[in-house]
Amino acid sequence: MTSKHPLIPHYGKALGAVAVSALLIAGSATAPALADGSESPDSGGHAHSKREHVLLLSVDGLHQKDLDWYVKAHPQSAFAALVGNGTSYTHAQTPVPSDSFPGMVGQVTGGNPGTTGIYYDDSYNRALLPAGTTNCASAALGAEVAFTEDADKNPHALDAGAGLAGLPGSILSLTGHPETLLNPAALPVDPKTCTPVYPHQYLKVNTIFEVAKAAGLTTAWSDKHPAYEILNGPSGKGVDDLFTPEINSAAPASYGSSDWTKNNLATQQYDGYKVQSVLNEIGGTDHSGTVKRPVPAIFGMNFQSVSTAEKLPTSNGLTGGYLAGGVVPGPLLSKALDYVDASLGRLQAAIASHGLAKQTTIILSAKHGQSPTDPAALVRVPDAPIIDGLNAAWKVGHPTAADLVVFSTNDDVMQLWLSDHSTGAAAFAKTYLATHSAAGNTIAGTAKTVAASGLSTIYAGPEVARYFGTSESDARYPDIFGLVTTGVVYTGGKSKIAEHGGASADDRDVPLVVSTVGASGDRDDNRSRTVDSAVETTQIAPTILKLLGLDPKQLQAVRIEGTHVLPRH
Repeated sequence: MTSKHPLIPHYGKALGAVAVSALLIAGSATAPALADGSESPDSGGHAHSKREHVLLLSVDGLHQKDLDWYVKAHPQSAFAALVGNGTSYTHAQTPVPSDSFPGMVGQVTGGNPGTTGIYYDDSYNRALLPAGTTNCASAALGAEVAFTEDADKNPHALDAGAGLAGLPGSILSLTGHPETLLNPAALPVDPKTCTPVYPHQYLKVNTIFEVAKAAGLTTAWSDKHPAYEILNGPSGKGVDDLFTPEINSAAPASYGSSDWTKNNLATQQYDGYKVQSVLNEIGGTDHSGTVKRPVPAIFGMNFQSVSTAEKLPTSNGLTGGYLAGGVVPGPLLSKALDYVDASLGRLQAAIASHGLAKQTTIILSAKHGQSPTDPAALVRVPDAPIIDGLNAAWKVGHPTAADLVVFSTNDDVMQLWLSDHSTGAAAFAKTYLATHSAAGNTIAGTAKTVAASGLSTIYAGPEVARYFGTSESDARYPDIFGLVTTGVVYTGGKSKIAEHGGASADDRDVPLVVSTVGASGDRDDNRSRTVDSAVETTQIAPTILKLLGLDPKQLQAVRIEGTHVLPRH
């Protein structure tokens, strides 16, 4: 499916390297906060009165069309109440790649990957050393940057290796400082200091949490891996209370699955821990419910239940994904939407019961969508034979060279980092991919061959840098960035029917609702609004600061990219 908005993101016209560096240096100074709800320069016109709390909710995998369908089918739902009391931005899009890490980082920094330096949760950096390196003087540069469960002390444990007794029931006792749950030996190494690079150190720009902290406000967040300590920002101190139970750990045996994502009821149970953490915070404690703390100025969580219901072919005796045509959710996805709606209702009720309604704005969005939604469009393509073929072709002309592909991340996007970073090597890889077919299978398991390795558009070498609006000297961007043809998902098995990471509408078209409800259910102007103009989820970050009476330009990415506060029409 072709994106409804321009394929090349707006940041393709980013500032030059010298100007960007100057802005980053300038960003180290703290700009003055706005004392009231007035407009900041170039803010984009959002004019809600000042709020004390913003609750940000990311429903991973949720599309705008899913929200539209659910509200129409369930007019008395919590989703419907949120939309009815808010501004709905019906043409909102996530960053590219539409992965969880750049998606979440974009929401809290205001920046896209070329600015933040975050291209995927599992990526590669040509200027770092491999995890575990101790002799940095002689080690060769180039390292996987795996900010996934692989970075945990124990990726198989829900507490990521904290050693809590009585799991999973005791998980709310998990530390709010997940940097302590990461294994330093699993992190890439800085060649200059010969020390591990933690996620927060890898992020190039500051976050809304850091800006709020500098203003003396309290912050909290809940997410799916300890590596989400990246949200602390470069200071490492942005989030006061960061609750990160490991989603890819072993789920209870009663679910008969390897981790919490393989059974949708297990995913709902997992999400339930995070919901409870936020309920505790609304009630004036930390996530555990045991330590008295102010209600955070910025807090929230991400839901995984919708995402896994879109990916799983079947679960709990129900078919996953969508019905034919890709518009109406199937039975498993419908149940997952019901679960999230009920959870949203609990959060709304808690805000009201604690007398916080007049002070709180809820923002609903998603880190990413999921593609394809139409089951008939699915073509599962194993990526290993493609990479093996590319490496073999390279060896014909370079018999003593290393394999050309040194690292890859392929979901419904293809990202290749090459051992030879030259323009010629990138051009060779692009030509190979464009001229070779690949074998795949449909949702029914029927064999199907795709042209051009399953790709519709291939960027190579400097083209990739230009696509992301970054310098060619950037050590992080992939040498090959390939956008798939409609429905292609790179997977060697048949255990998934959708993925994310690409630039299609199914990947990027997510809801964005800003809902500010008064104590009696009234909104600021007593009516809902719909904004049809194109916006980006990166605009959430400056909007949150504006709602709290802070200056959006305290965010470095906002200044670099010119990210506007969400408009009000």
